[in-house]
Amino acid sequence: MSELVTGEAVALELRPARLPSRALAVLLDLAVAVAVYIAVTIGLVAATASLDQAAQTAISIAVFVLVLVGGPIVVETLSHGRSLGKMAFGLRVVRDDGGPIRFRHALVRGLIGVIEILMTFGVVACVASLVSARGRRLGDVFAGTLVVRERVPAGRADFVPPPPPWLAGRFSGLDLSAVPDALWLAVRQYLTRMRQLDPQVGWSMAERLATDLADRTGAPVPPGVPPAAYLAAVVQERQAREARRTFGDGAVPGAGQVGASGAPGGHVPAVRPSAAVPPVAGPPVPPAHPDAAPRGGASSADRPSTGFVPPA
Repeated sequence: MSELVTGEAVALELRPARLPSRALAVLLDLAVAVAVYIAVTIGLVAATASLDQAAQTAISIAVFVLVLVGGPIVVETLSHGRSLGKMAFGLRVVRDDGGPIRFRHALVRGLIGVIEILMTFGVVACVASLVSARGRRLGDVFAGTLVVRERVPAGRADFVPPPPPWLAGRFSGLDLSAVPDALWLAVRQYLTRMRQLDPQVGWSMAERLATDLADRTGAPVPPGVPPAAYLAAVVQERQAREARRTFGDGAVPGAGQVGASGAPGGHVPAVRPSAAVPPVAGPPVPPAHPDAAPRGGASSADRPSTGFVPPA
């Protein structure tokens, strides 16, 4: 099974669902929708027997649209991308950056699905899925979504490490609206893979991502804050905001910590409880600025630390 890879050559643990599993999930969803449609139609026929032919035709069209078109849209919106068929086969619809879908994503997928699945008997969807490198149909392309495998072997998923305690809530005032999904994806996947990188390469990558993120938010990286710790704190702030939008103001900011699947809403398969967060390395004070470290010729052991220990 192929993996997604970001522009920084960081592997993404989300595994795109392929055509066979997606086709089976769609068939199950269609079977349930058709069964509901038939049951509702039989009930309406008995209830509208006294109406004229035009009224019965209008009601039949309305039921078709509501059940076979509106039903899947409502289900995917409320379940954050998990219809009955997708739950049965361990699939989930997520955004391109790995986050949970919203109503607009489900609406675009549902409307285009009428053409490429219902009207063409799935031929257009199958061709598009076979051509796409990530198995996406046209509805996914226009909605900016991706169907992924949610069930992965135990112990294979990585976690986004939490920031040090002294950075908690420090970036609550940042404007994150201008940060593109592609940059969020790169940051998240760097954080899940930074322990596997060479220290010098990892530090350079963190500095580059932190600079890009600071340019998008309009606020520079605070002095003395390591770039990796800065990235972790900003990602946590974004996840906390998404959790509050999804579950209300009572959501705990720490609940936004998610794994590489990046799905903070609904069923979160890779949540690490706050009690399992390891202690930070050294005293809880910001480490020295990277400019104070020796440059050129310095060994990897002399590189400045990230200021926190990722989860084991």
